[in-house]
Amino acid sequence: MKDLEHEASGNVFPGDLRERVSRQMILRELGEKGQAAISSAHFLVIGAGGLGSPAILYLAAAGAGTITVVDADTVSVSNLSRQILHTTSTVNVNKAKSAVIAVERLNPHCRIIPVPEFADAVKLKALVKNADVILDCTDNLATRIAVSRAAHDAGKPLVFASAVRFSGQLTVFDPSVPESPCFECIFEEDDPGNDVKAAAVGVFSSVTGIVGTLQATEALKIAAGIGSTLCGRMLFIDALNMQFDTIRVKRRKRCPVCGERH
Repeated sequence: MKDLEHEASGNVFPGDLRERVSRQMILRELGEKGQAAISSAHFLVIGAGGLGSPAILYLAAAGAGTITVVDADTVSVSNLSRQILHTTSTVNVNKAKSAVIAVERLNPHCRIIPVPEFADAVKLKALVKNADVILDCTDNLATRIAVSRAAHDAGKPLVFASAVRFSGQLTVFDPSVPESPCFECIFEEDDPGNDVKAAAVGVFSSVTGIVGTLQATEALKIAAGIGSTLCGRMLFIDALNMQFDTIRVKRRKRCPVCGERH
């Protein structure tokens, strides 16, 4: 890992970073202020697989200040068709550590912190506390619930996404928005239909790229404080028929996490 120059100098655009992000920074909606916010932000990415791969790469390329990557799994050959963060040379390497290699090659100004272990509730609480935006790129219900509860308790925005077969879904849960639902308002813990894994039913390789890139887009917007996010809405992607639909999602009165919040 590399130490950021701006941590010592106070400069959020060290070295050639300003030139790297110049095409993005000239956007009227973003500007230098928004880019500075991105380059000072700490993103926590849980999962460095199909969704985490494009999300991490685009966060780093966009000039993210710090990215913490949590993943206990190792890279396998079957991952390589869709997990573009990893390569043949990193097969059998821990995915969080493989992410360090990829990010340091892409943008050496981005601080990348690997957490090559499973994050339980206690660990998640500490990790979420230090982050500005959390991205849930996991693929199982138990972890998604743990991540959601940690983000909700800390009052941190969470960008959730999933991808199976030819389909994807994406939303933002933001405890700072009074009417925002949380993960468990929509996905109940005791519903087995909410725990479908790509390893069991398959996933079209490029779908993870589409969804993970959109996930990074929402996270970057949140960090920069620009535009409207998917908070209160769920985006559904049907890549087989190339259709995108958005529906409203609401808080559930009897939600075990946020049902009593006013």
